[in-house]
Amino acid sequence: MPRLSEVIAALDALWPPERAESWDAVGTVAGDPGQQVSRVLFAVDPVQDIVDEAVKLGADLLVTHHPLYLRGTTTVAADTFKGRVVHTLIKHDIALHVAHTNADRADPGVSDALAGALDLRIVRPLVPDPTDPAGRRGLGRVCELDHPLTVREFAARAAERLPATAQGIRVAGDPEALVRTVAVSGGSGDSLFDDVRAAGVDAFLTADLRHHPASEFVADRAHSPLALLDAAHWATEWPWCELAAAQLDEISDRNGWGLRVHVSATVTDPWTAHAASTTTSEALGAPN
Repeated sequence: MPRLSEVIAALDALWPPERAESWDAVGTVAGDPGQQVSRVLFAVDPVQDIVDEAVKLGADLLVTHHPLYLRGTTTVAADTFKGRVVHTLIKHDIALHVAHTNADRADPGVSDALAGALDLRIVRPLVPDPTDPAGRRGLGRVCELDHPLTVREFAARAAERLPATAQGIRVAGDPEALVRTVAVSGGSGDSLFDDVRAAGVDAFLTADLRHHPASEFVADRAHSPLALLDAAHWATEWPWCELAAAQLDEISDRNGWGLRVHVSATVTDPWTAHAASTTTSEALGAPN
């Protein structure tokens, strides 16, 4: 069995921490570099339900996309929910490692996994990483559909193929407009509107779209007659867990480590229910 330090070195080669945003908090949060690792669990959020799942599974390492502590803290007391996470990890000898914006920028990364889940052909990064001479790394992806769909049909595809959440898929734009090219970005994406506009795509699928940026974007019809599709943050990033697990599986096989790698199916999206408006005369369908 490999030691934690060996597994972390492999993960850092996939998602170098120096490629994370300056404000981000990536890397190993807890764990003894010398401990042995035989079972690994991938998940989006380092919340108590996921840590309890890791304990039940007998995992030695939990890899999450979201950081546990994005900002500094002065306590890991067990009477706080993050403190309880830390205490549970340490009591059960479970290491925690985070790959966040360094996984967003990777090739392949979070948006590649999202595009794959939607059966899209990737053309290029939406925001290329200037340090990548091959032009493959960067934020988001510009993609093509295998055949044109209406916005309504593409929303239905997203609702069917992304993990089910209370939110489902929200749409801004003409439901009957044709979609041939799509920009996708896992996680919060309305900071990328200028890049989406410059890409000349027909639609943009991302998460956490806020009222004012979205309203202003779709109102500018002269420059951006495209549709916005807003999925749940967790749902747009969960496909990366499957991709990342497959990457670690391949590394394990190559090195003869014999790791058992798992992906959590626990839904950690914070929204738990959805009540559709009864005054809407036409809808795209029930939320997924």
